[in-house]
Amino acid sequence: MSQTGMTKANKKAKNELLDTFVVIVEALLIALVFRTFLYQPFSIPTASMQSTLMIGDYFVASKFTWGLGKYSFPIPVPLGDRLLQFSEPQQGDVAVFHNEPSGEDYIKRIIGMPGDKIQMKEGRLYINGTLVQREEIGTGEDKDSYSNTVPVTLYRETLPNGVTHTIQEVSDDQSLDNTAEYTVPPGHYFMMGDNRDRSADSRVLRQVGYVPAINLIGKAEARFFSIKDNLPPWQIWQWPANVRWDRMLQSVYAPVTHTPS
Repeated sequence: MSQTGMTKANKKAKNELLDTFVVIVEALLIALVFRTFLYQPFSIPTASMQSTLMIGDYFVASKFTWGLGKYSFPIPVPLGDRLLQFSEPQQGDVAVFHNEPSGEDYIKRIIGMPGDKIQMKEGRLYINGTLVQREEIGTGEDKDSYSNTVPVTLYRETLPNGVTHTIQEVSDDQSLDNTAEYTVPPGHYFMMGDNRDRSADSRVLRQVGYVPAINLIGKAEARFFSIKDNLPPWQIWQWPANVRWDRMLQSVYAPVTHTPS
């Protein structure tokens, strides 16, 4: 090959390499924008939201529904208020938030709005002095991330704004079933897990406490994958026996029945 031919070939190879690099950078930027401003995937490693969200469930959270807060970005941004906020969180919404005491992202249900008074008495939830209604709908077994299994009772709970969801209880005399009355500060929310007796949530002030609005990351929307025992999704050979096909591609707010872990 002549010197001129070699030069042209080298230039072509360099141009192809540059084009590939540009495509990769563009794809990464699109993914970053999508993750930051639109939707972010999460997985469930603990039992606190069972059986709404079970260990091994994967779901997406909407980032734009409530706007962007301090922890909506890959690196925390010291914001004074939420940006691009189109709507406010509502009682009964399932929220992903950053828990500052632990430095981790948590997912719980919004039970108390700013100014609300929340209390547990003998296993029953009271909001602003009124007993929240619940209806027993069945029984089952709950398995946590340590494979400890306990029998539970399932209830359909109806919040004051009419939102209904499923909760489960080991009993009505567990450690967080009788509490003092909490008053939710302005600009904060009171979070509780649907697995009431296996959830560290706003009832534990030193561990979670009241969640500032600026710490909200997104509103949980839909499950897109679910696998038993928190097995890695890339282990495709495990899918036939362990994937929970009936929990895939469903809204987080769709009615659920107890599904074994």
